[in-house]
Amino acid sequence: MRLYRLLRSSLWCQFTRQAHRKYSKVLGIETSCDDTGCAIVDSNRNVLGEYLQSQQQIHLDFGGIIPPVARDLHKQNIDNVVTQALQQAQVSLNDLDAIAVTVKPGLPLSLLVGMNYAKELSKKSLKPLIPIHHMEAHALTARLVDHNLQLPFLVLLLSGGHCLLAIVKKVNEFLLLGQSIDDAPGEALDKAARRLQLKNMKEFRNCCGGQAIEKAALKGNPRAIDLGTFMTSYQDCNFSYSGLKNAVRSQILRSEQKHELKGDEIIPEVFDLCASIQYAITKHICTRVLRAIEFINRTQLLPDTNRTLVVSGGVASNMFIRKHLNLVCEEENFKLIVPPPKLCTDNGTMIAWNGIEKLNEHIDIFSHLDLDKIDIQSKEPLGKNISQQITDMGIRCPSLFFNKIFEEHK
Repeated sequence: MRLYRLLRSSLWCQFTRQAHRKYSKVLGIETSCDDTGCAIVDSNRNVLGEYLQSQQQIHLDFGGIIPPVARDLHKQNIDNVVTQALQQAQVSLNDLDAIAVTVKPGLPLSLLVGMNYAKELSKKSLKPLIPIHHMEAHALTARLVDHNLQLPFLVLLLSGGHCLLAIVKKVNEFLLLGQSIDDAPGEALDKAARRLQLKNMKEFRNCCGGQAIEKAALKGNPRAIDLGTFMTSYQDCNFSYSGLKNAVRSQILRSEQKHELKGDEIIPEVFDLCASIQYAITKHICTRVLRAIEFINRTQLLPDTNRTLVVSGGVASNMFIRKHLNLVCEEENFKLIVPPPKLCTDNGTMIAWNGIEKLNEHIDIFSHLDLDKIDIQSKEPLGKNISQQITDMGIRCPSLFFNKIFEEHK
């Protein structure tokens, strides 16, 4: 009987080990900007372990991200972040099939920390290294949480550093429809929040700029202040937020002069202005998405069976923007998919999942002997730019349509 139990126990352990090894496992490291993230994901879409060390409050205290400070914090935190993720996943380096790391685009000093650490792990474990394009990872994260999401699909990436529309054809093949020609929406929100001095209000003290604007907007009227429309004469899918920034700055100055404010005093119209900023950004985004959908309708770049818009990036967490994008999708017979908020912001999980996608397709896999071929790139476009094709079609920007759906659902 004892021999039987031992044999049964041995066979069970062997079975569980085989089952455990059935799925590929990738460790992902993210240090492209100001957060240090690591996660272990398997090819069956299980997030085995994840850990994120945020630098948000430190950078808020500095009034913005200072690259050398971000680098030093990454160096200080990365070993613990990776250790915590491995411990949570209950795996060792030997259990991994590959290591993935963000190498482009991003802050050079931050990217270097993650890449160098990942290379050391690769050398130590003899595991292959997979370099990851940060925006590609954001675009493909939805496939981690939605098993039924098939390629190709339309993606809108909204963050503090990027704003773009693209068609995801394959894991490593993107068609760029439009991008920001100056500032990104997250940056515009952060600068507006800073100029409005929202951090001086107790309820917004620990919020990043975008979060503060969104919370403050709940108390305001989105149509109270007309901040104008932007790029209406350009029949493309590109984005611009410099005009909005100038309009906001002028509005604040007028209000400060009108009320004779000094120092840290906050303008009385702060909530209405926050709501109006959010409305202006949302309208600009939605009209660009509508034009992209019309371009897709004319070119049939997406099959009728997969009319899907994926929205990701930090600004995708804004519920006002998400609500109106969903209304646009309903009108245009598109399905809207937005990953959970923690996967919209920068994180190690999206990097690990992109590593799984590339591992499955045998793309960009470098042996521990070929690590010198991998380097960072602070700037890197996403895919093939076909935005000129949209301009050539002369598709009118349907702003009246957006006004209609806003009035119906406000």
